[in-house]
Order: sequence, then C-alpha cells, then structure tokens
Amino acid sequence: MKLLALGAFAATALIAGAASAQNAPAQPTVNHGPALTGVCIYAPQRVLVQSTAGQSLQTGLQRLAEEVRGELQPYAANIQSEAQQLQQGGQAADPDGSRRRAWQQRLEEAQQLEQTREAELRYTEAMQTQQIGNAAGPIIAAVYQERNCSILLDRSSVFLGNPAMDITDVILQRLNQALPTLPAFNRMPVPAQPQQ
Repeated sequence: MKLLALGAFAATALIAGAASAQNAPAQPTVNHGPALTGVCIYAPQRVLVQSTAGQSLQTGLQRLAEEVRGELQPYAANIQSEAQQLQQGGQAADPDGSRRRAWQQRLEEAQQLEQTREAELRYTEAMQTQQIGNAAGPIIAAVYQERNCSILLDRSSVFLGNPAMDITDVILQRLNQALPTLPAFNRMPVPAQPQQ
C-alpha cells in the first residue's frame, strides 16, 4: 500500500535534508568579499532539521507512521489473502460474483482509510511544523533587528554568501533554548472543509 511509502517519506523528509547538508560536496575555498551591511541570510530548512524541536518532530512522525502501518497491515494482508483465494479458486470459488464484490468493497474501504491516515499525517506534520515556525518567528525578528538587517535572504536562494551575513546559527541556538522539544503529539484529524 502507498502508506508504507508515505511513512518512509514523512519519516525521512527531515533526515534527508540533514543528510544532504552533511553529504554535500565540499564547497571550494572562496575568499568572500566584505559582508554587505544590512544583508542577512537565513536557512529555515536547516533550522527545521537541526533544531531539537525539529528532531522531536521527526521522531514523533516516525512513531505515528509506524502506528498507521500497524493499523493498516492487517487490512492489506486480509485483502491480499482473499485476492489469492479468489484467483486460485476461479469461477467455482465465486459463482455469483458476490465474494468478488465484497472483496472489492473491502479494498475500497481500506484505500479510503489509507488516504485518510495519509492526510492526517500530512496535516499533523504541517501543524507541528507551524508550531516550530511560530516559535522561530519572534527569534528571527529579534536577530534581524540586532544585526541591523535591511533584507533577509533565504539561504536556498543564495549560491554563495559571506558567512558573516548568515544569522542561522544564532536563530538555531535561541530556538533550541526557547523550544527544546515539541510537546508529545498524536495524529490529528483533518478539519472538514467548509461547503461552498
């Protein structure tokens, strides 16, 4: 089922960011020009991956993905077993087609449950990521003002930049103090969309 792939994706999305940063080819030695007054650089993805709150998010998402896999696995095993029995038994095993229709209905129900759980995991991740962002927002603003920044560039948009203009480390340190971990969280139901 798709959820195994989603669980692996959700659980490793943050790891991949950290791994790519750690396994990235070494940048050539560059002599930077002077730091530009008022220009600051910030790496939000790095803060999300490397902060202690981001790491607790990763751990929580892995736990939730495992719970969902455990919930869905019996459905998948039952549906697969029934499919094999229907295939092996041929027409004699299901002369009027009722068994195949019942199997099809269980398959559709399992797929719907899987889609619901996938949506819940994505929503939970978004809400927890937003909590980290909410905690980081005032810290970013404070460091922006302390450093007399006039513009803040996303590190992913800057190919090379003088490290003296990068405020990520300070933000990461302060975020770890302000939000050392996320409170324990469970899978969250996706709110119903209002009818239009």
